[in-house]
Amino acid sequence: MSTASTSETDHPSATPKHFLEQWIEADHAAGRTGGKVVTRFPPEPNGYLHIGHAKAICVDFGMAKEFGGECHLRLDDTNPSKESDEFAQNIKEDIHWLGWDWGDCFYSAADMFDEMFEIAENLIRKGQAYVCFLSQEEWKKYRGIPTEPGTPSPTRDTSPEENLRLFHEMRDGKYADGECCLRAKIDMASPNIHFRDPVIYRIHHVPHYHLGNKWCVYPMYDFAHPIEDALEGVTHSMCTLEFEVHRPLYDWVIDRLDEMGKLVVRNGVKIRPCQREFSRLNITYTVMSKRKLLELVERKLVCGWDDPRMPTLCGMRRRGYPPEAVRAFCEGVGVTKFISTTDVSILEQCVREVLNRTAARRMAVLNPVKLVIDNMEEGQVVSCDAVNNPENPDAGTRKVVFGREMWVERDDFMKDPPKKFFRLSVGREVRLKYACLFTCTHIVEDEKGEVLEIHGTWDPASLGGNAPDGHSVRGTIHWVDAATAVKLPVRLYDRLFCVEEPDGDSEHDFKEYLNPRSIVKTTALCEPSLQVFKPGEPVQFERLGYFVADSKDSADGAPVFNRTSTLRDSWAKQQGKGGK
Repeated sequence: MSTASTSETDHPSATPKHFLEQWIEADHAAGRTGGKVVTRFPPEPNGYLHIGHAKAICVDFGMAKEFGGECHLRLDDTNPSKESDEFAQNIKEDIHWLGWDWGDCFYSAADMFDEMFEIAENLIRKGQAYVCFLSQEEWKKYRGIPTEPGTPSPTRDTSPEENLRLFHEMRDGKYADGECCLRAKIDMASPNIHFRDPVIYRIHHVPHYHLGNKWCVYPMYDFAHPIEDALEGVTHSMCTLEFEVHRPLYDWVIDRLDEMGKLVVRNGVKIRPCQREFSRLNITYTVMSKRKLLELVERKLVCGWDDPRMPTLCGMRRRGYPPEAVRAFCEGVGVTKFISTTDVSILEQCVREVLNRTAARRMAVLNPVKLVIDNMEEGQVVSCDAVNNPENPDAGTRKVVFGREMWVERDDFMKDPPKKFFRLSVGREVRLKYACLFTCTHIVEDEKGEVLEIHGTWDPASLGGNAPDGHSVRGTIHWVDAATAVKLPVRLYDRLFCVEEPDGDSEHDFKEYLNPRSIVKTTALCEPSLQVFKPGEPVQFERLGYFVADSKDSADGAPVFNRTSTLRDSWAKQQGKGGK
């Protein structure tokens, strides 16, 4: 059974049904499912899952959950040259992290290779498949163009007996890679190029990560996929729009399996898998191609598949994206057949909304300048209460201390402030959050005019940050106590690319648009309680953004913090898009 943890961000029951829900609902009501809706998520273990796969996962598992059915996890491992157990295991980990579970319904295409081979043999015996010796370049000429019929392969009418012998020789390793292939014998005049005698088996002298050297011929995805659906009893096969032109071949294979008596019968109903397509997820400021993501990894332009700048699910997990935020984003994007691009800021806002409710608050300073309270005695220590999460009353408070010297953000002081600047400047009063009110009296500068120290006075009666006479204080800034502050490494992550569509320009390589400031490494001065944060634990550095203790590089008592997100869409503001 497909399951996901529930939250207020999950699918609302009042949402109008999209076309896939309507399709499944009609089939289920008409009795075509044999009483159980069965879907599947069929990734190829040739890379790491990314945010685009998250949408497909939520659709496939979500539909099964909605209709009380089951969703199979199936690895379509038909291309051993690009597949590995590393990719296979990470796929499972990512799906579980996202909140879904396949239960006992795990399948692998490789486990069906024996039956697929027998099905191919049956096609050959019926004159519906043949061995072709044309090269790929030669086949392009024979295949022709959609508006004109193609030319039959010279071996198209070879006898079934001869084709069966040749196919067995292919299996036995007699031929080299590319020397020949097995084609389905369908329609060389079809306007759909994919229907013109497509390859269904090719030679590949590469060990399979799961089966070793058992096979040197492997089924093509378009042939294997419908067979897998049929043998598993899948009722509804959902995929992205690029597979729409492949649907006639999918149906052709299902028809042949029906003739062979290979379809599952459930509660007296013959289960005929059906395919429908929806638009894939495209997001600004990133690339979604596995090939391009692999290039970034192999050329060491990022620090692996789980680099927090990558759109991979493991990268997002390491960056601190909550799984419920990813699910909420996929739900919000919706399911349609319209090709569109979603602004990544919508995903980032989903992340903020979840972390605002769940992340603890702590104080840290990234660009420090010293603040000195002149009317406080040396060695004096004052304790105050700080709220752990204002959105969660049950989170309670913690004690923080301060003394005569503090660290504050350099950007919180200006010598000549504009009219609407409400933070520190000479003669101004601000609230040191949770601590007290502070009035700046003067500053100490170096010979270049750089501010070295901010001096002023505090009102002991304002402990906690409230004015004793009730007057209004417009500015509030955060701080850390200089005597007890700890230094912790911080990585300020930003978007990996600096243009909205890095792969949308045919005249430039997408790598030319890599953002040179997508990662900035620095050290933060932090309140001591941040030292005990565990790998994967989120936190809001007050007034700075959301961070997470890195799951790979953090150690006990020595976390490394990755920035998950700023508090607002600061990128849009930088780019002149009106972000707050």
